[in-house]
Amino acid sequence: MDIINPRRWPRPRGYSNGIKCDGEMIFIAGQIGWDETETIVSDDFAEQFHQALQNVIAVLEAGGGKPENIVRLTGYVTSREEYLAAGKLIGASWKELMGRSYPVMSFVIVAGLIEERAKVELEATAVLPS
Repeated sequence: MDIINPRRWPRPRGYSNGIKCDGEMIFIAGQIGWDETETIVSDDFAEQFHQALQNVIAVLEAGGGKPENIVRLTGYVTSREEYLAAGKLIGASWKELMGRSYPVMSFVIVAGLIEERAKVELEATAVLPS
């Protein structure tokens, strides 16, 4: 996997501008902050983010991957304010679960998610090394 960044651009913090890789791809459907019984773990944004990221990693591991194989992550959040307020806790969750792996990322503010109490949904693409 090669990180791509245009020569004159500053290095981004917390994500990558581009990634080039070869290998087998795993596409992970949107995961929300619920546990294996499909119960939302909390109404707290940071706790839902943590659980959603754990769920992404669980699907990835079931396919033979590891967190560092994630090359793209898209997040859908229902509140910009809650997302920004939870920044430090989100960062701590990221370090705990993803380490120093920073895929390309986009986050989008949405009016709502299918599960009424869900505040964040994460979907990902991973590439396993050849």
